[in-house]
Amino acid sequence: MRTRHQARPGRRAIVVTDLASLQGPVRGKVELPLRLFWSSPDRTFDLGKPFMRRWLYQTVLREASRPEDLTRYLDGGTLVALWPELRLPRGVRQAWEDQHPALRAAAQAT
Repeated sequence: MRTRHQARPGRRAIVVTDLASLQGPVRGKVELPLRLFWSSPDRTFDLGKPFMRRWLYQTVLREASRPEDLTRYLDGGTLVALWPELRLPRGVRQAWEDQHPALRAAAQAT
């Protein structure tokens, strides 16, 4: 669902209504499409490397333009675990925490 919060000027943050719908990969390598990640010719992220996993999640949360971007590349349990460590625009963080109090609780627990 599109929210009133902005991921960046002119783009509203997109949030899923149920974290269980996020069933993306939890291991291996993931290649993002150019529309989500254009700043490097290599768009592959190794989920076994913590910094790359965080980078992938930050990128998808910021750049998603449709719910399928979220459900395809993110995993609900991983998102909750990573949430306190993610660097996100204020609007993205607010939109997700408003919809999913478990994320706010995870951030406050650290």
